[in-house]
This record gives sequence, C-alpha cells and structure tokens, in this order.
Amino acid sequence: MGASHEPEQPSQAASALSPVPDDDSETDGTMTALAEPETIAMPLPAQADPSGSTMIVFEDVQKIYEPAVTALDGVSFTIDKGEFVFVVGASGSGKSTVVRLLLKELEPTQGRIIVGGRDLGRLKRSKVPLLRRNLGCVFQDFKLLPNRTAAENIGYALRVQGESSSQIRRKVPEVMNLVGLAHKMNSRPDELSGGEQQRVSIARAFVNPPPLLVCDEPTGNLDPDTSVGIMQLLYRINRTGTTILMVTHDREMVDKMRKRVIALEEGRLVRDERRGGYAEE
Repeated sequence: MGASHEPEQPSQAASALSPVPDDDSETDGTMTALAEPETIAMPLPAQADPSGSTMIVFEDVQKIYEPAVTALDGVSFTIDKGEFVFVVGASGSGKSTVVRLLLKELEPTQGRIIVGGRDLGRLKRSKVPLLRRNLGCVFQDFKLLPNRTAAENIGYALRVQGESSSQIRRKVPEVMNLVGLAHKMNSRPDELSGGEQQRVSIARAFVNPPPLLVCDEPTGNLDPDTSVGIMQLLYRINRTGTTILMVTHDREMVDKMRKRVIALEEGRLVRDERRGGYAEE
C-alpha cells in the first residue's frame, strides 16, 4: 500500500505547505505520470490494526437503499495514513455512498467502517458532530456562506470548533496565504471565480490540518486549467501527512497523477491499483 506515516502537527503542516500561486493555471510538474501501475490484490485485507498506520477500513460493507437498491455490495479496502486515493466509477457506482458513510450521514446495512481507529458503528450519535469537525470535507458546490467574506467563511468554521478570536485572527490570514488568496480575504463568494471559491473551501477544511480530507468531486464545476491548480494544492496538502480520499469523474487528472485508484462498478469494488489510471490498462 501507499506511504504510511503519522500526520504532522498543525504547525509543522503549515510550514510544510508553501504558498501556492494565485494563477490557477500554473503548473509545477507535480502532475507528471509516475511509474507503471502496480496492481494490488483485490479486495485489500481489512484486518489492519486501526490504531496503527491505518486511516480508513471498510470491511465487507453493504448499503441497501429502500426499496431494495444495493448501493454497495461487500466492499472491503484499507487506506493507510498519508495516502492519496481516488475513488472512481460511473454515476450510481456507489462513490457518493462511500463519502456519506465516512461522514456517518448513512449507516451501513452490514459490515464495519473504521476511521482513524474509531469504529463508526459504535460511535454515539452525540459524538458524530465531533467526528465531522475532525475531518476535512471539500465538495463540488463549495458550500460557502454567500453573505460572508472568504475570511469570515473560514473564521466561522474555526468558531464552531471553539477557537478563540485571537486564534481566528492568526490562523485565517495564514491559511489564506497558503492557498494563494491573501489578497481576497474580504471578497464574498460571488466576487470570486470558481477556482478561488474552491480554494477558500479547501482553506476552510485545512485551517486546522485534519488527519483525513474527504473530497467529493472538488473539480467537478471547474475548467481543466483551474482543476490543475486545485489538484496541485491537494497534492501539497497530502505531502504534509494528511490522508486524502477523493471521489472524481476527472479521467485526465487521475491518469496524470498516478495515485492509488479504487474503482467501483454497480456497488462492487472491481479494481484497487497503486499508481493507477482512471480505467484498467
């Protein structure tokens, strides 16, 4: 499997993530294709020690929606800390269900899900908000507060997490600089481009560096050049130690980055490939 290491502490992560350029279209060579794909035996064993190097475990997970629609059927995989993993597949393959199960928006019909050593099946309902606050989430539609500035959107997330005003005043400019938007702190979402809005969304998710960043189609509404800038940013975040699981339809981006690929088809895991492409080669 991929790299296995503990996420760095927030101060270390911030220093490791250098500011990115404001121009969404700029590339820096990080997308160069790596070596030939290395196929992993599938499904991956899900018995890894959840308290050690493992970030996510899906163990024989099934999800059936009423009436009798199977979204996931016996899905098993293990993702180590520090990995960057794409989840791909056609519409209706079960990708979004994986995300909703990770966020505990849904309960599996059967099977076990472990996130960061915590068995979600045993997690009390009262602890779910804490789970979600400790995960970073980035979505296709940005989910920014329309009447708040970029800085206020990030500050609001910190306030919900119990941060003091002084901490908010310190952290917001730092993370805005890291995503290349220091000059846009006072801009509202409708004054930002799509790529800039997604950078604000990523800044909000990363302002307290999470051990796991879950991205659901983060480039789905963006043009190809802007998508490259967003993927460079996610790549750099991953280099700080944050595990990234990204659901995507972006065939070209998956093929360029050559990260681990988990492919779903009609609710079944059909391929798990290290340094893989969007489609089987």
